[in-house]
Amino acid sequence: MIRRRIGAAGPEVSAIGLGCMGMSFAYGGPDDAESTRTLHRALDLGVNHLDTADMYGFGANERLLAPVVRARRDEVFLATKFGNRAAGDNVGGTGTPGAYVDSSAAWAREACDASLGRLGVDTIDLYYLHRRNPDTPIEETVAAMAELVAAGKVRLIGLSEVSPATLRAAHAVHPITAVQMEYSLFTRDVEGEMLDTCRELGVALVAYSPVGRGLLTGAITGREQLTEGDWRAGAPRFAAESLDANLRLVAAVRAVADEIGCTPAQAALAWLLAQGEDVLPIPGTKRVRYLEENAAAADLRLSAVQQARLREAVPAEAVAGARYPVAAMRTVGH
Repeated sequence: MIRRRIGAAGPEVSAIGLGCMGMSFAYGGPDDAESTRTLHRALDLGVNHLDTADMYGFGANERLLAPVVRARRDEVFLATKFGNRAAGDNVGGTGTPGAYVDSSAAWAREACDASLGRLGVDTIDLYYLHRRNPDTPIEETVAAMAELVAAGKVRLIGLSEVSPATLRAAHAVHPITAVQMEYSLFTRDVEGEMLDTCRELGVALVAYSPVGRGLLTGAITGREQLTEGDWRAGAPRFAAESLDANLRLVAAVRAVADEIGCTPAQAALAWLLAQGEDVLPIPGTKRVRYLEENAAAADLRLSAVQQARLREAVPAEAVAGARYPVAAMRTVGH
């Protein structure tokens, strides 16, 4: 597995990481045994950038990772996040049904200690603010995160789904190593001011949902495949009125991938890697076979013509549906 530096002053990590959310949350029922095999296989392949969050199963995902991380700590670059709280804790704020956003300094400290406990580690390599409540100044949040760095609980700090202005204000308080944003052939909103700001400040762009929440794998052909507990059943891009249009775009990506000699998912990941050395995709899976498929994309080298053809296969204006339901969209871009 090739490596890339995460942030101007960060360590080198696997160019393709592993998003762990789906092992415990959002994409149907869990399979902890297969997920554990996937985590070990990732490390065997050199995929050392493991990404989780306290909200993934509201602690379940961090607990799932804990035995693997503890057994192989020196091999792991561990990222987790805070900011989303269970609705039972809700004292007022923004968020989605079942959760709300708390980016206060007090919650940053409390959430970090809770994550350390669930993960069974002394230090988190990269600690993100998962979502920001705009009622809390970003300077307050980042100052608290900087205290966690000073205390040795966190090595590096990051933000997720923020605006370029928020990134600048945060970076003025403490260096930001990475910004995690949705980025794929299906979602290219970060191109322009967001990516330009990251590059000006030396901040890595960690791309989540890099295969379009599974659409760009080509494995999804209809809504009937979305099982009970699959968050995508309520996602706008998977709605009946959107899915057919989006599947036509996937077919266009598959046609280019066939010419390249790879799978659609591998083409999508290789395209992202080609957007810059500072772009690090973290495709998610709970199955070894998909992990191995994703990891192999790091060995692909797309020509400029192939990159252009993939971009043209998915015109931004042709993607049907927002990337989140309305309530969740209210939590991004602050």
